[in-house]
Amino acid sequence: MNTSELLARNARKYPKQDAVAFQGDRITYSLLDKLVNKFGSALRQKGIHAEDKVALFLPNTPEFAVAYLAVQRIGAIVVPVNVKLTGEEVLYILEDSGAKMLIAHEMVIESVRNIESPVLKMKTGGKTGEWDSFWELLEEQKDTPIECHLKEDDLSTILYTSGTTGKPKGVLFTYRSILNVATMINIEMEVKPESRILLSMPLSHSAPLHLFFMAGLMTGSALVLTPTFAPDLFLDTIERERATHFFGAPVAYLTTMQMADPRERDLSSMEWWVYGGAPLSPKEVHAIKQAFPSGNLTCVYGLTEAGPSGTLLFDEEHKEKAGSIGHRAPWGTEIRLIDETGGSVSQGEVGEIALRGEGNMREYYRKTHETEEVFAGEWLRTGDLAMQDEDGYYWVIDRKKDMIISGGVNIYPKEIENVMLEIEGVNEAAVIGIPHPEWGETVKAVYAGAAEEEKVRSVLEKRIASYKVPRIYEQVTELPRNASGKILKQALKGGES
Repeated sequence: MNTSELLARNARKYPKQDAVAFQGDRITYSLLDKLVNKFGSALRQKGIHAEDKVALFLPNTPEFAVAYLAVQRIGAIVVPVNVKLTGEEVLYILEDSGAKMLIAHEMVIESVRNIESPVLKMKTGGKTGEWDSFWELLEEQKDTPIECHLKEDDLSTILYTSGTTGKPKGVLFTYRSILNVATMINIEMEVKPESRILLSMPLSHSAPLHLFFMAGLMTGSALVLTPTFAPDLFLDTIERERATHFFGAPVAYLTTMQMADPRERDLSSMEWWVYGGAPLSPKEVHAIKQAFPSGNLTCVYGLTEAGPSGTLLFDEEHKEKAGSIGHRAPWGTEIRLIDETGGSVSQGEVGEIALRGEGNMREYYRKTHETEEVFAGEWLRTGDLAMQDEDGYYWVIDRKKDMIISGGVNIYPKEIENVMLEIEGVNEAAVIGIPHPEWGETVKAVYAGAAEEEKVRSVLEKRIASYKVPRIYEQVTELPRNASGKILKQALKGGES
């Protein structure tokens, strides 16, 4: 099975059903299948063949759906790229992946218009210079069916990590990996042909693309796209399209509550509010459930290299366990906590989360050493440190790479950052370890906001053990972040970002 056959099957089963909804426009499954055939022919005409890489610099628009599926229909490998990246960052991905073509949208073309790369270039507007026209080439083709004979172990996609500790790495997936995690979402979150999945988070990221875009494609659901996330657009689209499922980072819910009142909208169609990327506090959970009363609020934990898959925290579990990532892995995945040797740790002890399942990546593309480092047999080391409480629930303590060892004692920055963010006048916080001649590392806090250093220090001294209290403080206007919004701690340490 492959994505191309899923689309062709749904075109036969649900020809008149919405496949893509975008700003009031509709593309049925029958029409989407024809557009994919036509664009697949256009790609072949431009010299794209099986196993070539095609980079998509496209926001969540119909062109993304057409291009993504057409690239795979002709047996090529798709490389979705975050549209917030700079031209230099895109150039790195093109070179690292060995992409043969770059397809960009007029909405974001300025970032890559003058990129100096020998790749074939195509954009959604009219033909200009070296940029061919997406729609003009497509319309020149016939919709003759293209048969796709790819198997589940064939290569499908390369997604790039966010690069918070160095250059982004390409994560290579087979169809088996992607179909496995999509099946997991269909089972765990009851996706059906009648479902309408709202996709406002970038489809260059694994959770929106592999979990929800693919889950919808697998079942014949409607894929409701918005080119970006904005609170009013988010709420308007749910009302107009009667969306049933949504995945977003916690900030999507929190920002919407700050800038609009969801309770004034008709959101009764929603069945699943899904979040991931960071936990929610009990206070935040209560506020979100008040603002978004219909549907199940569910946390998904995972990482790109795992498909993503990992754990689930369901709606009713938030009352007692908000902040945890759940007590079990979802369908198709196993979880355990391991020590440095790969052995299991006891309940209540800190260990690294390891995941096993068919959703795991094939490898880091062209990086054999890094691939070997991250796998312990069939188990994927996540780099996340966690502990399991007496009820079996997992609590993420910190990133393994962020852990500070001072005087032989482990210090977890996330614990300190969480306290800092509760202090009035602290808007952002990052805690890092910097070299110390006697202790190995000492703790430094970097924060944005109006709070005075003495106030921050005083609160921390009251709330956490003395050995955890930062010795050095730096107040900044804002913390450095990458295109995904993640804080670049390596940049704070003065290293490569």
